Amino acid sequence: MQNLFADIPAQLPAELFDTLFESPAVQIERIVSKGHASPATGWYEQDRNEWVVLLQGAARLVFEDDREIEMSPGDWLEIPACRKHRVAWTDPEQVTIWLAVHYP
Repeated sequence: MQNLFADIPAQLPAELFDTLFESPAVQIERIVSKGHASPATGWYEQDRNEWVVLLQGAARLVFEDDREIEMSPGDWLEIPACRKHRVAWTDPEQVTIWLAVHYP
């Protein structure tokens, strides 16, 4: 058994991406942030759908159409494949933990 809130480094110079499960159909990963954001000119544009839930902390996502979403613990959303988005902000005072599920 493992715990989503365990084994988080005290220092996070970069976001931490841990693949928890992977098969040909699905990938589940834990993402840990603390004050991290995507580069202002960088967009995520995955070829798979992504369902993401914020477990701890706080974050703001921005989409190419300028839509912004503030996320708190328990908030989740689905990001369709090829929809450009980026992480604009994560709380620098506390660890933000995401659970992301990538699927066709």
